[in-house]
Amino acid sequence: METLTLNIKGMTCGGCVKSVSNVLLQLPGVSSVNVSLEQNNAAIEYDPTQVKPAQFKAAIEDAGFDVV
Repeated sequence: METLTLNIKGMTCGGCVKSVSNVLLQLPGVSSVNVSLEQNNAAIEYDPTQVKPAQFKAAIEDAGFDVV
């Protein structure tokens, strides 16, 4: 397992945090997600043999947020 932290722009409320968490947890190989509204980031624990960081960025951007 590896952990990656991504900075996210555009989150304004708890609903945004839930949206980001949900799209990331739907990806194969993601075991846990900790999204922080205060720090504007997401810490993702994942299996690198099943999912790549580019997929995290795509999922977050598809949900309407920006990875910076």
